[in-house]
Amino acid sequence: MRIGIVAPSCRLEEAVAGQLPMLARAAYGADAPEFVIHPQCFLSEGHFAGPDAARADAFVELANDANIDAIWFARGGYGACRVVDHALPRLASAAGDKAYLGYSDAGFLLAGLYAAGIGRIAHGPMPSDMKRAGGDAAVLRGLEWLMAPHKTAQDAPKQAAFNLTVLSQLLGTSLQPDLTDHVLMIEEVGEYMYRIDRSLFHLTSHPGIRKVAGLMLGRCSDVPDNDPDFVLTEEEVARHWCRQSGITYLGRADIGHDAENKVVPFG
Repeated sequence: MRIGIVAPSCRLEEAVAGQLPMLARAAYGADAPEFVIHPQCFLSEGHFAGPDAARADAFVELANDANIDAIWFARGGYGACRVVDHALPRLASAAGDKAYLGYSDAGFLLAGLYAAGIGRIAHGPMPSDMKRAGGDAAVLRGLEWLMAPHKTAQDAPKQAAFNLTVLSQLLGTSLQPDLTDHVLMIEEVGEYMYRIDRSLFHLTSHPGIRKVAGLMLGRCSDVPDNDPDFVLTEEEVARHWCRQSGITYLGRADIGHDAENKVVPFG
């Protein structure tokens, strides 16, 4: 199996790229996949892993390569929304035969691919998670799905998972997928509680989101202290906006910006 790795947002550290094949060989031995790490992953232009055009071209190149079985987004950060319009219209039929895995800022591309019906999509760990405490287990969890992408039970409910801010920002754009009857899971990191509250207002107010089967709240980590204290917790605001919108609140989801982040196949 050959897995292509691109960085549509921020650059991948060389040390992480070097450790990834060793981790895979330790877990899978002779059955370990071959990683095709695009040189674009190591470019740097300000915040981004190279210019917008370079990031878009790298994704298109590997997605259209019939000899590559899956695309693994290297890491999050910010920047994927700047390349989507330059990338998705150029995808060929080979792109539809692949699995795509990532989370956080990669959600812009996952949403666009899912909306267009391209490939097998999942929210889940990325190579950069190796830097987290316990991150090797997270990376192997993602790799397991990439190597066996049909393990979702046929009778399982439809589902999708996103970072809250990413999903809120892409509503109303061409990237917005049809999430009717899906269990929608959301997570957040590094946002003040009032911003989480505001994003949940926006999300649950959208007519398309009100068609979901229900909403699950993942972990909201590294929340800065609010001054004055916001008082309400992330679950309290999620329950509030679900009541306001008529969306069924389904409890907590085991996703987030951490090593425990689980794989959530779309559909």
